[in-house]
Amino acid sequence: MIVEEIDLRSDTVTLPKPQMMEAIANATLGDDIMGEDITVNELERKAADLLGMEDAMLVLSGTMANQIAIMGFSTRGQEIILGSESHIYNLEGAAISALSQVQARPIHVENGYFDPELVESSIFRGDIQRAKTALISLENTYNLNLGQIVTLENMKEIQEVAKQYGLPVYLDGARIFNASVELGVQPSVLCKYVDAAQFCLTKGLGCPLGSILVGTKEFIEKAKINRQRLGGGMRQAGIIAAPGIYALENMIDRLKEDNDKAKQLAEKLSSIEGLFINLNDVQTNIISVTILQSEMDADKLINDLKEKRIKVKKIGSKKIRIIVHYLISDDQIDYVVSTFRELLEGKR
Repeated sequence: MIVEEIDLRSDTVTLPKPQMMEAIANATLGDDIMGEDITVNELERKAADLLGMEDAMLVLSGTMANQIAIMGFSTRGQEIILGSESHIYNLEGAAISALSQVQARPIHVENGYFDPELVESSIFRGDIQRAKTALISLENTYNLNLGQIVTLENMKEIQEVAKQYGLPVYLDGARIFNASVELGVQPSVLCKYVDAAQFCLTKGLGCPLGSILVGTKEFIEKAKINRQRLGGGMRQAGIIAAPGIYALENMIDRLKEDNDKAKQLAEKLSSIEGLFINLNDVQTNIISVTILQSEMDADKLINDLKEKRIKVKKIGSKKIRIIVHYLISDDQIDYVVSTFRELLEGKR
């Protein structure tokens, strides 16, 4: 039997649906820098309404959205507070220091909980020796290797701390919709406690390109200038926006299926001798797997799985990551479980 390749490395590996390609072919285009791309304008309106914000802007990537936001909220020589496992801190090429010339104040985040007391103790008003805090940056879902949900109550707590010190709060919401469908709330509810946010079109939503930055009209006006400075100004960007419109209309509610499949997969894998999964950590569509067998490490397991046409991601010498997305079927889940069992239970 020939098994179709099963790619579980990320939800960014998905290919756009045929309906998305059709939307691209039929998109009405214009010059986006001049504000004349009708399709982009429609996507931005939908995104702003969905997240309960005044305005929105299409950018090329989540990293670009994050960096433009930081540029808008800070000035050179300041500091931002963020989680030690956040994408901004770990996977954006030190862009906060290279572009905005601000430094990070990373804090420990336990199980997706930003401790308000720890956040407050990390705020500095600035003096001759210490940088002034400019921004508190949250991430929901938190930690790209765990996908933990930051609760509404916790986000409200952080907002209250921020208000005391007159600080803005930013949300890297790359996978915000995985969180919102799991909590059973509208995305706008998650954005009630922040001043600006971004989400990725390319992750669970399945688009080929793009992210959206949302905030006040004043914030987005400034963001457009910084986007241009970074070379992110676009012309006929409706070819990016068209599949984004389809995604916002058709791909959000179904993310609950990905979350549920991830939990089912995690439960089945955790029953295999030689693997450990903290099931409490599997809150959305991401599974972190620890290999317990002394003779098996991540590299060997990944290579063995590749031979069976399964791809996963290495996140440590004895750890791998699995992310479920819309292209993963129930039959493929069963095949993945049986393959893991075959590879590990024969190596006791």
